[in-house]
Amino acid sequence: MKKAYAALTALVCLLFASGTYADQPMPWQATLQPAATPIMREIHWFEQYTLWFIVPITLFVLILLILVCVKFRASANPVPSKTSHNTLIEVIWTVGPVLVLLLLAIPSFTLLTAQLTLPENPDVTIKATATQWQWNYEYEGSGESPLAFDSYLLKDQDRAAAGKEDKSIYPRLLAVDNELVLPVNKTVRVLVTSAPTDVIHAFAMPSFGVKIDAVPGRLNETWFKAEREGLFYGQCSELCGKDHAFMPIAIRVVSEDKYKQWLTTAASDLPGAYKTLMAATDGPAKTLDVAEAQ
Repeated sequence: MKKAYAALTALVCLLFASGTYADQPMPWQATLQPAATPIMREIHWFEQYTLWFIVPITLFVLILLILVCVKFRASANPVPSKTSHNTLIEVIWTVGPVLVLLLLAIPSFTLLTAQLTLPENPDVTIKATATQWQWNYEYEGSGESPLAFDSYLLKDQDRAAAGKEDKSIYPRLLAVDNELVLPVNKTVRVLVTSAPTDVIHAFAMPSFGVKIDAVPGRLNETWFKAEREGLFYGQCSELCGKDHAFMPIAIRVVSEDKYKQWLTTAASDLPGAYKTLMAATDGPAKTLDVAEAQ
């Protein structure tokens, strides 16, 4: 009964989420996170599309297995049949899978092309560098000295000072000290790499449909366009060492005006820029928390 209530609560929270709702794993979640980009919407569609093939094929194979076990068991057939090489069956089990794979391949390649085709003129370019076990973000073209900062897992003892005590918005093991702040409805290009002496990491953001390896000495590219404001969480999705589970990614998507204000303030006062932004996005209750923290 408690599990049912937990699942119902998670569903209600998901359906009635506000613009500042944090996209994150939910209790008893069995589906993908809500889409926040056009690419993730296509991924949602493709997942549902493939189920129309997977479910019937699975049921068909199950029925065949049951039929074989019942009809052709040893007690029912003491003398085995010598029949072989049924031409019709061989044609069907050759042509059928080919058609299914073709119907899956066409939308799959279309989706991959959309993911891998980078926009020519992105609005924002970010360089994300992975290190055991943190992320470093650099805003390209943000001035003579580009804005850059590290993003660490937020520890429980630091929550009060950061004004991030609400675990429904800043979940344990996913919240960070410094989120990557980006504007809504803007094309963002992300250059992903790993420190030269480090290991392979991966930049993964489920709600954006983004996952790309961060390889030492190599610069990979990806992109996304967040269509709604909010706080979105991901993680490094490569087994990068003993603290692999403690390398989260947090992206705060805000309006263009708030983004520009944050970017200007962050150039000289990064902590102050975050406090001002949190006061503007987290609501009146968080404004009081931030004021007390100061």
